[in-house]
Amino acid sequence: QVQLVESGGGLVQPGGSLRLSCAASVSIFNSYVMGWYRQAPEKQRELVATITRGGRTNYADSVKGRFTISRDTAKNTVYLQMNSLKPEDAAVYYCNAHGSVRDFWGQGTQVTVSS
Repeated sequence: QVQLVESGGGLVQPGGSLRLSCAASVSIFNSYVMGWYRQAPEKQRELVATITRGGRTNYADSVKGRFTISRDTAKNTVYLQMNSLKPEDAAVYYCNAHGSVRDFWGQGTQVTVSS
């Protein structure tokens, strides 16, 4: 069983930055594609960014150039650096581990962007 624990959310002003962290309970980067998703109130959960086993990254168009996904294999941790935040980035952000058999999700961390 894989456990994912997100942290780093909070309140930030428009234009500000936050870094989210997702700590995995076991070493999984060789077996799973890691990703960040978000869900705003009354909206569907959407993909934000992914990083493959080989380190290839992919981003939603809405965050390209502003967000960066990365990982620290030694710490079993995936990060999402979010810069130039906009009010429309406000959501609950979820960490995801996508495997060939099943996915694992974290509990989510709230990001609020407001002045």
